[in-house]
Amino acid sequence: MDFELNRDQIEIQKAAREFAKGEFEKEIAIEHETSHTFPSKIWKKACELGFTGIHFPESYGGQEYGLLENVLVTEEFCRQDSGIGIAITLADFASEIILKFGNEEQKKTYLVPITQGEAISCGGFTEPDHGSDITFLNTSARKEGDEYVINGVKTFITNGTIGSFVLLLCQTDAEADPTYRGQSIIIVETDRDGFTAASVGEKMGIKMSPTAELSLNDVRVPASNLVGEENRGFYQTLEFFDESRIEIAAQALGIAQGAFDRALAYTKERRQFGKKLAEFQVTQHKLADMATGIETARLLVYKAAWNYDQGRIDPKLTSMAKMYAGRMAVEVADEAIQLFGGY
Repeated sequence: MDFELNRDQIEIQKAAREFAKGEFEKEIAIEHETSHTFPSKIWKKACELGFTGIHFPESYGGQEYGLLENVLVTEEFCRQDSGIGIAITLADFASEIILKFGNEEQKKTYLVPITQGEAISCGGFTEPDHGSDITFLNTSARKEGDEYVINGVKTFITNGTIGSFVLLLCQTDAEADPTYRGQSIIIVETDRDGFTAASVGEKMGIKMSPTAELSLNDVRVPASNLVGEENRGFYQTLEFFDESRIEIAAQALGIAQGAFDRALAYTKERRQFGKKLAEFQVTQHKLADMATGIETARLLVYKAAWNYDQGRIDPKLTSMAKMYAGRMAVEVADEAIQLFGGY
C-alpha cells in the first residue's frame, strides 16, 4: 500500500492552494456572500488554469486526470474559502453523466464549454413532493416524433438560475413497474421555451452557489438530447451520486482543514492569563482531537476517490466518506469557533 501522492498530484495540490490563496480574497468572499452572487471572474480564471474539468479527457478540454485529482483541487479551494470553493467546484455539477453515458457529439457540445468557462451545468433530480427519493417522479417526458415534450417541477437545484443546461431526470415510461425502470436523463438547455428558473430565496449558507426551483411547461427538446439509453436514467444517476458524494466529502474536508488552520494560528498568538492559548493543555487536547478527525476523514475521502478511479463503484465507501467528513467538518468548525471565543 502506498499512502503518498505522486509527483503530478503534489503539483496539482500545490497549484490549487496557491491559486486559492491568491484569488480568494476575504473582501471578495464577503462581497459575494452578502450579495448572493456567483464568483464569475474567479471561476473563469480557474477554468483558464485547467482546474474545472480536471478529470475530463483532453479531447473535451480536461487534463486527463481522475477523481482523486479533482478531490485535491476541491479540498484546497474549500480550505481557503468554503463559499467560493463550493461555488466553483460545483460549476460542472452533473456533467459527469454526459462524460460517462453521453455520445461523442454530446460530449463535445456540452463538456468543452464547461472547461473553457463558457457554460455551467445543473443536475435536475429533486422534486418538491419526493425530495431525495428519486424512485418515483412527477416530471414526465413524452415522445412526440423526434422530440420530447417535458412537464414538471424540480427544486433545490444547484446553479439553477445561472446554468446553461440541466441534466434532467424524467419519467419516460409511465407504465414501468417499478417506476424507476422507466426514467431517463435528458439534456435541457435553459433558454428553451417553457423553461423557467426561480431562486428559492434566502439560505443559511452556500450563498454564492444559486439554488433554484425549475418549472417546465411543455418544453420541447430534440430526441438527440437523450443521454445514453432510454429508461436507464435512474441507474446513471446512482452512479453519478457515487462520484458526487466523494466531491462533497472533499468540500467538507477542506472546510475542516481551513477552520483548523485558522484556529491553530490564533491560539499561537492569543494570550490569556500570561500564556498563549496553545500552551494550555485543554487547548492542546482540542487541537489534537480536531487534527485527528481531519486526518481520519482525509484517509477515507482519498481512499474512496482512489477506489472510484480504479473503476469500482462502492456506495458504502462513498457514503461513509461523505457522512464522516461532513460530520467532522461541523465538529471542527464548531470547536474552532469556541477557540476564537469573542473574536
